[in-house]
Amino acid sequence: MAKNRETPVVLSRIYTRTGDDGTTGLGDGSRTHKTDPRLAAYADVEEANAAIGVALAMGDLPEPITKLLTRVQNDLFDVGADLCAPVTPNPPYPVLRIDSSYIDRLEAACDEHNAGLPPLRSFVLPGGAPGAALLHVARTVTRRAERSAWAAIEAHGAAPVGAPDAVEGGVNPLTARYLNRLSDLLFILCRLANAEHGDVLWKPGGER
Repeated sequence: MAKNRETPVVLSRIYTRTGDDGTTGLGDGSRTHKTDPRLAAYADVEEANAAIGVALAMGDLPEPITKLLTRVQNDLFDVGADLCAPVTPNPPYPVLRIDSSYIDRLEAACDEHNAGLPPLRSFVLPGGAPGAALLHVARTVTRRAERSAWAAIEAHGAAPVGAPDAVEGGVNPLTARYLNRLSDLLFILCRLANAEHGDVLWKPGGER
């Protein structure tokens, strides 16, 4: 598992016409329909990454958050690369896979950034400062990406990397777990981005 290897990417041409029949190439060289749940999963991951990019570009976020989110953006490319390559017991080439260290990093970041926040007395409405509102969009897209990853796992089978009972052609479940934890982190960062403005809290029913 070469999770830190540098992969040379050469894009000399953007359009290829190979997908004009409704199929696309996967990381292992095979082709599948563009309606494959696997594709929906890594497309939603790409959308989550783009939403984070908008928050970074327009959200006027503090440096600790921007530094953390830049690393997350790189992680999301790793998640997409993992989802794009069906798991096989003996791949003929090194494959980038999500492992528990990715999730450990997110959990550490959650604990660190949540420590100074006051306890919540209600659910939070998306909004407040621009950066917080944009991060709420990224958070909800990430939650959709997680659901799509679980749908891909349901369709193709769970394939824990290195497990002897891994399903041939399956999906690494740590991709979905990473996205689950990322949505938690983004919620915490939304609250941090609203530190000066204050949380916008839900007022249920007649309390409005």
